[in-house]
Amino acid sequence: MSRKKLKNRRRKDRAQRKILIAAVCIAAVIIGVGIGGHVIKKNAGKTMTTAEMESKKAVSKKKATAKKLTINENETDASNKENQGQKDQADDRSEFAVQPGRKVGTTEQSDEKVVYLTLDDGPSKNTQAVLDILDKYNAKATFFVTGAMPEYKDMIKKAYDKGHTIGMHTYSHDYAKVYASVDAYFQDLDQIGQLVKEEIGYVPCFIRFPGGSSNTISASYTKGIMTTLTQEVQARGYQYYDWNGSSGDGAVRTTEQLVDQATSFHDNNIILLSHDSETKDTTVEALPKIIEYYQSQGYVFKALDLNSYVAHHGVNN
Repeated sequence: MSRKKLKNRRRKDRAQRKILIAAVCIAAVIIGVGIGGHVIKKNAGKTMTTAEMESKKAVSKKKATAKKLTINENETDASNKENQGQKDQADDRSEFAVQPGRKVGTTEQSDEKVVYLTLDDGPSKNTQAVLDILDKYNAKATFFVTGAMPEYKDMIKKAYDKGHTIGMHTYSHDYAKVYASVDAYFQDLDQIGQLVKEEIGYVPCFIRFPGGSSNTISASYTKGIMTTLTQEVQARGYQYYDWNGSSGDGAVRTTEQLVDQATSFHDNNIILLSHDSETKDTTVEALPKIIEYYQSQGYVFKALDLNSYVAHHGVNN
């Protein structure tokens, strides 16, 4: 082969090799791009899937939160309705109004350990302090009120609004006037009844005789009046409450003496006599210890109602 032909052939081989290399390079690039695109697409798919999952989680979480809020709102609404119902029931105690011929209370004690704290002769300057103490110990009481200090009559409604029972003691607390006759007694009772009605909207059926049903001082004014009154008040729809426990604060006693006497009773149902007049500062001082003692013994402090235990003394006139 001539030198010229050999040279041309070599030139041709080099050109072919260059074309082949170029083709291989192009093919490699195409394959790389394809693989890269597939990876990117695959990763993109994964990213979209993750995003979708995160989105779904967020939606689920939002729904769960909304559901929880709805449940809480429903529970709150139910609780508010229940509390409102209890408040309305506490505020509306018109069934305590006197109704002629109706039997009120029972002379049989219940198995529940209850102290029915009763406070006579108020309202007075001490009534607010008594209410504060009762609030502190979550205790309820019954106030047998008088008309002796009309400047404090707004305390009757305040006590009533706190869930305590309002009973009637006497308007004047003047034995000579109250026990002058049966008619005189009911005139006095009507007076205190109207005062209470102005404050709470009705005349309650709960009463306490001045001196209790067993008093003998009434005999100085009208013989046999208590025998008549104890029967007549019940026929007219009232119920009278004496007591089977007393703090002894009807006399002058120290705070310690009041606590000692008031905490000496053991009946299941104790109707405890105390006083709420302006001179009974020692009663206010003794009250926390009295309440603490009975609560430590498993008693609860309740206000009198239509089904409560009724203590009646023996009538001596």
